Amino acid sequence: MTSRDSTTSLTPAVDPLGPLRDPQEPWCDVFLTGTVFLDIIFTGLDSAPVRGTESWARGMGSSPGGVANMATALARLGLRTSLAAAFGDDHYGEYCWDALEQGEGIDLSMSRTIPGWHSPVTVSMAYEGERTMVSHGHEAPPPAAPGPFPQCPPRTRAAVASLGPGRTDPWIAEAARRGSRIFADVGWDESGRWDLGDLPDLEHCEAFLPNAGEAMRYTRTDCPRAAARALAQKVPLAVVTMGPEGAYAVDGRTGEEAEVPGITVDALDPTGAGDVFVAGFVTGALAGWPLADRLAFAGLTAALSVQEFGGSLSAPGWPEVAHWWRAAPEALRPRYGFLDALVPPGTEPASRRRAVPTIGFRHPA
Repeated sequence: MTSRDSTTSLTPAVDPLGPLRDPQEPWCDVFLTGTVFLDIIFTGLDSAPVRGTESWARGMGSSPGGVANMATALARLGLRTSLAAAFGDDHYGEYCWDALEQGEGIDLSMSRTIPGWHSPVTVSMAYEGERTMVSHGHEAPPPAAPGPFPQCPPRTRAAVASLGPGRTDPWIAEAARRGSRIFADVGWDESGRWDLGDLPDLEHCEAFLPNAGEAMRYTRTDCPRAAARALAQKVPLAVVTMGPEGAYAVDGRTGEEAEVPGITVDALDPTGAGDVFVAGFVTGALAGWPLADRLAFAGLTAALSVQEFGGSLSAPGWPEVAHWWRAAPEALRPRYGFLDALVPPGTEPASRRRAVPTIGFRHPA
């Protein structure tokens, strides 16, 4: 197992934490860890594939996926992002590493390449506003040295964790003990128990961001807003995402509640939209924005992401936010007026890496 040096640092159009930066504080803004997949995405399907037939997609893209979705979204919003993950030493793994390190400026010094281990792969099919996924992969061999990372974990302002029923990740408690603000989402509970007691690491979290279905099951409620209020009794800040309807949040420390409706867009592919939402919310939280502004920004970045292929490479940055703001509908301008102080005048959409049908061409086009 080897680690590669991570030296690339790309300069974002906006540093949302610029006014808050102090040389005495950690270099890293956000740390996260998880599995990186190679995502192959098919779009333009008129319906779900039918057994015994061949379906043709009108669009296809490839990009790093899994935890790479969140890491890329954070980096494109100007947060200094460190990712600890395993990469295969196949072409897929090399492509994902280079796309994240060289293309996005993500710090991979805590990641490692594993000889002989093939990269996990997900095929995602988007149709009727939803997606269906098929994945394949094997668990990465454990590192030779004690502990999951070279440092467990690095000093950082925040960390994003994915909680799992019945699972404890020691690094989460350690990060919280060292002063990191922990933001967490959660996956589907295959056991069907939906018991908050099965999420022991929730006690270390500042914010919990489940979707409406997950939140209502965990709280035994029939309304996303009621679910958020119930969760706010367990965690300082509860945020429940409601898809196209927007998001609702309750601050359990102050009693403040906020709700922001979703933005209507022509969606191409919803892959990674939840990760982009969390990244937008974390950005606003670390920058100290009001709760409603954090929700609005998170929803905006998620809406912009679904108009592109794939998960990681569909994530918007500040140029895309600026482009949307200059043409925003009049009815939305009061709600998003806080962008005036953030978006530099004259910022134009950058030429970004987007998901393309092939992993890479042998010669420049």
